[in-house]
Amino acid sequence: MAGKLSIVENSSEVARAGAEQFISRAKESIDDHGSFFVALSGGSTPVAMYKLLASDEYRGKVDWDKVLFFWSDERCVPPDHPDSNYGSAHQHLLQPLGIPEDRIFRMKGELPPEEAAREYEEIVKKAVPGDPPRFDLIFLGLGDDAHTASLFPETDALHVTDRLVVHNYVPKLNTYRITFTSTLINAAASVVFLVSGEGKAEALKSVLEGEQNPTKYPAQMVNPTSGALLWVVDRAAASLLSGTQ
Repeated sequence: MAGKLSIVENSSEVARAGAEQFISRAKESIDDHGSFFVALSGGSTPVAMYKLLASDEYRGKVDWDKVLFFWSDERCVPPDHPDSNYGSAHQHLLQPLGIPEDRIFRMKGELPPEEAAREYEEIVKKAVPGDPPRFDLIFLGLGDDAHTASLFPETDALHVTDRLVVHNYVPKLNTYRITFTSTLINAAASVVFLVSGEGKAEALKSVLEGEQNPTKYPAQMVNPTSGALLWVVDRAAASLLSGTQ
């Protein structure tokens, strides 16, 4: 498998490990080049991480004035919609910390999908250093169908190599999503997957130990060109992996 695997006890420990990664990568990046460019993901596990980062225990460990927030994917909904990835982060992390708007770069899910994707690609190109832009840290999750970001199995975005952000039609959900491409994800200095729950066990085994078939298991596309890859998973999610039974 590509990258390193860290198995922790439960979903709470996954969130804690994610928060520790956020803090350590932020410090390294700010010490190195004065800013921390991070892309967040959706899902329930990140919410627990957001709450930790905004807590009294953790909030003083990050120089928040130097952090710039982005998202690796978004649902095509307004920012105040319950399904909005931005909305979740805003409620549990950005608002409690008082992060100013000029440090927040959200995908505009309320726009037509293609327009939103092209606009966000230009924002990323202008804001994030590198060609292709190199995020200091990208957080990702894993779906029970092995999708990550909004790179779903058998969808068009899997085959795009000349774009950084695209709109992606997902037939099984009958909806569009906005997503980073594998090109942008793999340019990152660090990528961290946060995976918890027995419902992810089969997908995790397929991605890490199954046949190499990224069209079927899109998370297999994630392998940073010159960066670090870490899988933080709980025992339930890891239950089908070799050597963990």
